Amino acid sequence: MNVPGEIEILQGQDLVPYREALDTMTARNAAVQEGKARELIWLLEHPPVYTAGTSAAADELLDPRFDVVEAGRGGRYTYHGPGQRVGYLVLDLGKRARDVRGFVHAVEGWVIDTLGDFGVDAWRAEGRVGIWTRGADAGEAKIGAIGIRIRRWVTMHGFSVNLAPDLTHFGGIVPCGIEEFGVTSLAALGISVAPEEWDRALLARCESFLGLLEPRDTANPAIKDPA
Repeated sequence: MNVPGEIEILQGQDLVPYREALDTMTARNAAVQEGKARELIWLLEHPPVYTAGTSAAADELLDPRFDVVEAGRGGRYTYHGPGQRVGYLVLDLGKRARDVRGFVHAVEGWVIDTLGDFGVDAWRAEGRVGIWTRGADAGEAKIGAIGIRIRRWVTMHGFSVNLAPDLTHFGGIVPCGIEEFGVTSLAALGISVAPEEWDRALLARCESFLGLLEPRDTANPAIKDPA
């Protein structure tokens, strides 16, 4: 793992309640904006919870069997729970490329490349948010989700990857508003990956991920702050 010292890496072993994580992440975002804290990459898991993004539609919450939390990120309904590894990214794009679309693309690529390290062929799908692969039935299925918020060029939220969650828990929502395709996991594909194995592989690619966030053309003015 080769991560710059200005970025703190946290790897949680215990389940962290979603509201608690959201409060911690929000506070860290503000502290990074003010130059009072290091940037953060936080890898963890949550107890079962449904989170609602800013585009969530009420009819996509089919069975609120778990706590439902307004997340404040972009996107629609998402499930988090044990067996799903979540990565929260509090990174200062103000000192990197001020490119929201490029940041999301880099996060997607980071996850896709790491899945490839475990033999999973994954991809982006035009018009569909998230990370996709072939499920056990050979149809396309979602294996990872992406949800980002940016405040004054400091990022929040990030991604989730299904290692071995209870896939029936996704049945309480229309995941990310996409009804036509299912959800899968590494375990459902017959691949056993422990959280620490996933973290190690992901962080081994962190330097390459961060390299994609560097400015490409300093001659052009920064685009408008999205916050």
